[in-house]
Amino acid sequence: MIVLHHCVSARSFRPLWMMEELGLHYRLRALPFPPRVHARPFLEDNPLGTVPLLEDGATRMTESAAMCQYLATRHGAGRLDVAVDDPAYGSYLNWLHMSDATLTFPQTLVLRYTHFEPVERRQPQVAQDYARWFLARLRAVDAAVQHGEFLCAGRFTAADVAVAYALQLAQHLGLDGQFPPAVTHYWQRLQARPAFQRALQAQHRAALEQGVDPTPSPDLRPA
Repeated sequence: MIVLHHCVSARSFRPLWMMEELGLHYRLRALPFPPRVHARPFLEDNPLGTVPLLEDGATRMTESAAMCQYLATRHGAGRLDVAVDDPAYGSYLNWLHMSDATLTFPQTLVLRYTHFEPVERRQPQVAQDYARWFLARLRAVDAAVQHGEFLCAGRFTAADVAVAYALQLAQHLGLDGQFPPAVTHYWQRLQARPAFQRALQAQHRAALEQGVDPTPSPDLRPA
């Protein structure tokens, strides 16, 4: 049984959605955000105190984009990954890594310096600069989806799941109004996928059943 330690709509949504796409059996452990503050015993499972943490037998992983690749390769029977001899393999890997290193990272700075830091430590200029950084780099997604329904290989892959979380986070930050039209339509298509909707329902249900605030993590504000 795969165990995913998860905060509502945090980066752990990537592997959650992947498991729903693949029809895997898993256990979802809902945690309050941020767990390093509000669920201190979790540090015994993950010294970083971050989500996601995925456990699959002896395998333990903490990087969400890597989990997408792992689940697709290890449990996907070729459905959501791209084979090494496929001409699109390099593009596939590039999107997986770009999803977090280039697209999600700048948004975490926007979130931190707009909402999560105490008022006296907030940095509006930093937030504005990194919002522009994210939107500028979204041009790569725009170029890809202007010519195809998905990012690579002519089909839906784990790369789409990984990149889509950056779009999901942007929506929570109010940046989605600045998406180019092709990106907006791409994001709408992804949200309409049944597995995406099941993942939203699964995280909400797990939060309620486990006594965790079901508010999406990016929407939480310090008291």
